[in-house]
Amino acid sequence: MSYRVAVRALCEFTAKVGDLDLRFTPSPTAQEGIAGHRRVVARRAPGYEAEVALEGHFASLHVCGRADGYDPAANRLEEIKTHRGDLSRQPDNHRQLHWAQARIYGWLLCQQRSLEAINLALVYLDVDSEQETLVEARHSAAELEQFFNRHCEVFLHWAEQQMQRQALRNSGLQALTFPHAAFRRGQRELAETVYKAVSTGRCLMAQATTGIGKTLGTLFPLLKAMAPQQLDKVLFLTAKTPGRALALDAVQQVMRHSPQLVLRSLELVARDKACEYPGSACHGEGCPLAKGFYDRLPAAREAAMHIAVLDKAQVREVALTHQVCPYYLGQELARWVDVVVADYNYYFDQTALLFGLAQTQQWRLAVLVDEAHNLVDRARQMYSASLDQWQLQALRKAPPAGMASALQTLNRQWNALHKEQSAPYCVASELPQAFLKALQRCVGLIQDKMNQTPEGLEPELMQFFFSAVQFIRLSEVFDEHFLFDISKREGAGRRSMATLCLRNVVPAPLVGPRLAAARSVTLFSATLSPRRYYADLLGMPADHAWLEVDSPFSAEQLQVRVIRSVSTRYQHRQASLAPIVALIAEQYAAQPGNYLAFFSSFDYLQQVAQLLAQAHPQIVQWSQTSGMDEAQREAFLARFAEGGSGVGFAVLGGAFAEGVDLPGSRLIGAFVATLGLPQVNPVNEQLKQRMARLFSAGFDYTYLYPGVQKVIQAAGRVIRGTEDRGTLLLIDDRFAEAKVQGLFPAWWAPQNK
Repeated sequence: MSYRVAVRALCEFTAKVGDLDLRFTPSPTAQEGIAGHRRVVARRAPGYEAEVALEGHFASLHVCGRADGYDPAANRLEEIKTHRGDLSRQPDNHRQLHWAQARIYGWLLCQQRSLEAINLALVYLDVDSEQETLVEARHSAAELEQFFNRHCEVFLHWAEQQMQRQALRNSGLQALTFPHAAFRRGQRELAETVYKAVSTGRCLMAQATTGIGKTLGTLFPLLKAMAPQQLDKVLFLTAKTPGRALALDAVQQVMRHSPQLVLRSLELVARDKACEYPGSACHGEGCPLAKGFYDRLPAAREAAMHIAVLDKAQVREVALTHQVCPYYLGQELARWVDVVVADYNYYFDQTALLFGLAQTQQWRLAVLVDEAHNLVDRARQMYSASLDQWQLQALRKAPPAGMASALQTLNRQWNALHKEQSAPYCVASELPQAFLKALQRCVGLIQDKMNQTPEGLEPELMQFFFSAVQFIRLSEVFDEHFLFDISKREGAGRRSMATLCLRNVVPAPLVGPRLAAARSVTLFSATLSPRRYYADLLGMPADHAWLEVDSPFSAEQLQVRVIRSVSTRYQHRQASLAPIVALIAEQYAAQPGNYLAFFSSFDYLQQVAQLLAQAHPQIVQWSQTSGMDEAQREAFLARFAEGGSGVGFAVLGGAFAEGVDLPGSRLIGAFVATLGLPQVNPVNEQLKQRMARLFSAGFDYTYLYPGVQKVIQAAGRVIRGTEDRGTLLLIDDRFAEAKVQGLFPAWWAPQNK
């Protein structure tokens, strides 16, 4: 049995030493790197060979990859790297890694073409100045073979352990049985369809109501498919922290049921949640956990592989025991586990770790996207960027050394974009190239300062830098699926300032390739209707499968009352307050218990809550407030005690409108006093126009479908299990419209009052 490894992966495992050091990053974007490679190759003489496929063996190790270029006339193999900034400030261990890759490729080429010696060159291209720096060394085939063998020997010890573990894992998974005595109603159908999708290499959209066990119902079949489908990884992607907790709990259920199973899983968290030294720069001079990181990493990695479920706490414990950074230890461990539980951005973001690793390592993936209705908005956020001119003005007041001229030029270009603009908001059809060039110059200067300043730069400068980098990256993929808009406002002394936004409207062109790159992706949620809306906006493959699982709930469990005598439109808000209070009081008197009342805004919520307190002080109430921290959110939910009575006020689409589990008498009803339509504003109106142009469904795609989806999610808090009973009051005359009711779950039986 052989173990296949890419040259890059081999060198990253064996040749990284010393400190974790991010001062020479962020590097040029992927598009800039590809374009830079092409420019270097284009400058070479006829006969130059690009992308030379190479492979070789060491014992059971199969090493393969593509060398960037080879010049037969000069007998020179080139490893091409793009960069920004002063190359002399490149950390030594970065250069050492590049040489390792060149030497491995050098031996593979010597072996392939029977060469006795070869010239190796590192070619560094500055993407801004177009200057090439060539560092060359001559090596004999014999010394390159020794280098190759030495590094393969180090890796092979680890690879053999991995092969043994994977063999045990596969045999255990083939014998794996469902961790409960029986599937829930609908859960088996979901599991079978997920298994069929991965077996046929298709993507799946699955709509299944809360209560059937979607997490285990999707994860279990993929574990069963790992061996027969030769999957390298299963990724379980979530929108929020509670989703990760549910996924880890499902893994724990499997492990408890089959304690001998040799399965490894990992939770990845955001950098700010894992950092032990907030505010410190990520290098040896700024953070003790970065100093000597790669020297201590092998022992930490070895220790972690003895832990079956590496959640945030376990990763932190291993990291601190071995004095390495928990965040970057997690990134390393992602290469060696079977199941990764992480946020959407770890796979779908432009610079996503898991997608990048999957591409370079050629992983065969199965991906689960939990609560997938959230992916549209989350993807739009990932692929959008904004720049505020007020940030620039703050920097100009006390410009960093050597940057005054560049900041002034950028400000001049910025002003040119909006000085003739009469309206406070407008959309431009093209990107301003002069502005982008000025912005890129500022980014390059800030990056130079990052490389020169071990202790790190001011937070304001870093915040501007990262916003600018994101803006530049997105400018490279700007097309009709984006808006470029300019929002102008008057500043002090009647000076105009503008916020520039590259706003993603349709994430499909960026999400779609990520879906297609995996063996199978399953998007599942209680609300994925209408199917075409999510398929269009997320770029689902044309042959994707669809499953709508019959609900285990019946209309008798949830009394759905549509109150069409009340309008919650903005112009009718004041008139709606008293009728809504009367409805809440009437329902509470008829059936005391715990209720949730959802409103479109905090202001609307507070007006109804105050009026209810005045008119019916005997009704206990508590309210969501803006910016609640985790402890405050937990306290809010704790008020929904078993057998308790009261009304909790919350905002539709907020923290308590989905992902909240209040079974039994903890919640017996909900009031939804809004259709949930997004606010009518200039941005959404532009969005509507673009949706009309692309899909001939401007209003529905911009307002109706997102609004009703939030309502259904909020209503889903009431019935959590097959024994639950409850009441739902939908307060607005528009809920009586046939088009709106056509979007309701099939098991509802709304009564129009």
